[in-house]
Amino acid sequence: MSKKYEVVIVGAGISGAALAYELARYTDIKSICILEKYEGVGTLNTLGKANSQTIHFGDIETNYTLAKASITKQTAKMVEKYCLQYNLENEVIFSHQKMALGVGDKEVEFMLERYEEFKELFPNLQVWDKEHLKTIEPRLVFDENGDERPETIVGVGSQGEWTTVDYKKLADHMIENAKKQDDTTVDLFLNSQVTDIEKVENGFVIKTKDKTIEADFVVVNAGAHSLYLAHQMGYGHEYSCLPVAGSFYMTNQKILNGKVYMVQNPKLPFAALHGDPDILENGLTRFGPTALVLPKLERFKSGTYKDFWTTLRFDKKIVKIFIDLLKDSDIRNYIFRNFLFEIPFINKKLFVRDAKKIIPALRADEIEYAQGFGGVRPQVLNKKEEKLMLGEASINTGEGIVFNMTPSPGATSCLGNAKRDVINVTKYLNKNFDIKKFEDELVEENISQSAIDANEQKQYVSKIREEIKAHEEEYYQNINDGQELPSYWNKPYSPWRNKRDHWAF
Repeated sequence: MSKKYEVVIVGAGISGAALAYELARYTDIKSICILEKYEGVGTLNTLGKANSQTIHFGDIETNYTLAKASITKQTAKMVEKYCLQYNLENEVIFSHQKMALGVGDKEVEFMLERYEEFKELFPNLQVWDKEHLKTIEPRLVFDENGDERPETIVGVGSQGEWTTVDYKKLADHMIENAKKQDDTTVDLFLNSQVTDIEKVENGFVIKTKDKTIEADFVVVNAGAHSLYLAHQMGYGHEYSCLPVAGSFYMTNQKILNGKVYMVQNPKLPFAALHGDPDILENGLTRFGPTALVLPKLERFKSGTYKDFWTTLRFDKKIVKIFIDLLKDSDIRNYIFRNFLFEIPFINKKLFVRDAKKIIPALRADEIEYAQGFGGVRPQVLNKKEEKLMLGEASINTGEGIVFNMTPSPGATSCLGNAKRDVINVTKYLNKNFDIKKFEDELVEENISQSAIDANEQKQYVSKIREEIKAHEEEYYQNINDGQELPSYWNKPYSPWRNKRDHWAF
């Protein structure tokens, strides 16, 4: 005989765990079931080896607009507040300094402009010139000969904030916490791969290999398999899934003191190269990610090749999306170069060349390909609009079942995305959501006041811009002799510098 629950969640990663916690703590739903395919909670993309362990606030992610960063910051603060509420400091959540690094005049000027735009939203942001970087991240400054790198560089970042999360431990904590809530039953079934979901008159019947479960409402948080299950039920045929795997390289010693991100190319839907202290490897620096399309839905797991082709739904529209992507030289070269990063013998030398933009003195013997690290992110293709979708995708059928696909920063947004689903679930089931309690416990209302000296930061910005001007005067002696001015990107400190269309990403 099957057991009936008000809500069934498919997938016990960080997204499923966050939803279970919010339903148990902030609603009057009495019975919740979580079905997990594997032997434990958070064994795929939630695992620390499968992601960068970062809380993405939007301050050092240079492809985020101010509007996107303001939303991301609020959801990131939910993760932070949850961890602090339950005293998970230095067990689940950790603090490192962090920055986005601009290298060369055009990137430096972009970072200074971005700082001016973002400093109100992130009042703890600081501008660090080369001299200051020598004291906090010296390996960003010196080359293999011990000399200062010749390029102008600037770091824009902060210190003393929570930056890093072990999302697997967080998922474990959220599910255990959900089970402790009064008047709510929360059952977790491991090794319970969902093989079929059927809509019936009074809800849904969910089948696994060894059990049948009924539900009034179903939320599928199964990564790339969310779309696979949606297609099985006849939903979301306008979408296809392109699984993109990320790999990493690990240093054999601690090289960076904190997180260092690079300026992001806006054409690429993948994170720019960055270095992070790995909390699972005693602070060794992990560089990455690379990006490689894999014909399978799960990394380091057997099978799922057939699932990939089923979910891709290959046709002429998919061909057109691929052709349009490959027409762009930046995307084409990026895909080819990242393919080479996976080839033994040549991969490490090629990767070091790129990583030298962060660490000029980095040597090939200081890093190794990180075996077993990396995951798969489901990049969604919209066949109706014939384009690659950026960010998260959710199919709310309006019929009591939701399918969520969450590429990065899905872990950062887990509690915010769960709130969206809680609203849908409670509305559909005519249940109550205690929004006041939710906001009191998880929503950051006021931006904390910064202790950063604003005048000091203005002096930093002015000093760096003067260095750029001096650098340009050395190379552009003939500008006033009737020659054409260089483009903005070749010469950022031009008369058109303040026109945003010349620098906006």
